[in-house]
Amino acid sequence: MPISTAIFWPVIAQVALIHLIYFLMLKRRSGAMRAGTAKASDFWVPAIEPEPSATVARSLINQFELPMLFFLVCTLLYVTAGVNHVVVAVAWLFVLSRYAHAWVHVTSNRLRIRQRLFVSGFVLNFSLWLLFAIHLLGI
Repeated sequence: MPISTAIFWPVIAQVALIHLIYFLMLKRRSGAMRAGTAKASDFWVPAIEPEPSATVARSLINQFELPMLFFLVCTLLYVTAGVNHVVVAVAWLFVLSRYAHAWVHVTSNRLRIRQRLFVSGFVLNFSLWLLFAIHLLGI
């Protein structure tokens, strides 16, 4: 596999995480309705959604925030031939941080751990953008 296209494997893994969270949200919402703790109209307004599915819904929203910058920088690095082994390694670390963040979010939801994982993902994402800028400068 050429290193230039290797950047798409972490992208695919991030997209897989988004799909996993969608499935988990569907499972938790269906479970809440079957258990009688929620009705379909409860999901119209997130403020009244049961906590088990509300945390998953919030986790899903998180996957359309910082990861969007990840998708963009990966695409830009590919288009400008800026993909190298360091870039791919940082991309994988970012995705691993997102999986860990999502896991904590939909299980224990411990804010202190979640925050550390978010910050690590943020720094890794910033690093990808910095690597992209350095590539553009030809350094």
